Amino acid sequence: MHADIVDLREFYHSPLGAFAEHSIGMALSSLWARLPEERLVGLGYAVPYIERFKADTERTFAFMPAGQGAVNWPVGDLSSTALVFEEELPLPDSSIDRILMVHSLEFAENPRETLKEMWRVLAPGGRLVIVVPNRRGVWARMEHTPFGSGRPYSRRQLTNLLRETNFTPAASAEALFFPPSKVRAVLKLRHGLERVGRRLWPAFSGVLILEAQKRLYQGLPVAARASRRVFVPVLGAQGVPTTRSRS
Repeated sequence: MHADIVDLREFYHSPLGAFAEHSIGMALSSLWARLPEERLVGLGYAVPYIERFKADTERTFAFMPAGQGAVNWPVGDLSSTALVFEEELPLPDSSIDRILMVHSLEFAENPRETLKEMWRVLAPGGRLVIVVPNRRGVWARMEHTPFGSGRPYSRRQLTNLLRETNFTPAASAEALFFPPSKVRAVLKLRHGLERVGRRLWPAFSGVLILEAQKRLYQGLPVAARASRRVFVPVLGAQGVPTTRSRS
């Protein structure tokens, strides 16, 4: 079951959520510095993180799973949000350059089918970054944050899953080395704990962050499945003319 959109938004509006966003955002910046003129999709609840890349991209979309719910993004501008099914994205083949999955894969009903769909919509050479709770970390054991819900992963599990779905794992990073405490005295120590944790206990980070590239030289078996789509959200480029029937 997906985390609820209300709970996710409330978490990121809290002091603990703001510190978590900063820690993960810094780790993401070490993998993706800028995305000039590329098409980016954030899947799950990636809004706090895709905001930092939006200015450089050609366009950025926030795709939110139907089981989670959606909020408008960006605030005060034309909406780039779509409510979707992870296994049936409303996008043509090879149409996206980058995908960022946050609060997504750990809630997926069928992780393999979800990643196959990511493969379908990514352009040749396209890149995917996945942020998931680390099964060895403390954050995966605490239910008062979104990282304590869903299915946590080990690095090996995530790497194997990506290889099975025709991705080549590449760079990686870790984040959230401080405990998920709401006590201000503990949170004040977060910078020191982050620095020490990266050196002494990287295997016990709160989240794993792994980048992978779409692989083209191996076929994927496709199993027949019935569509669960009950609506069809449509995303089109602004200004594209529509075809009307003539009487």
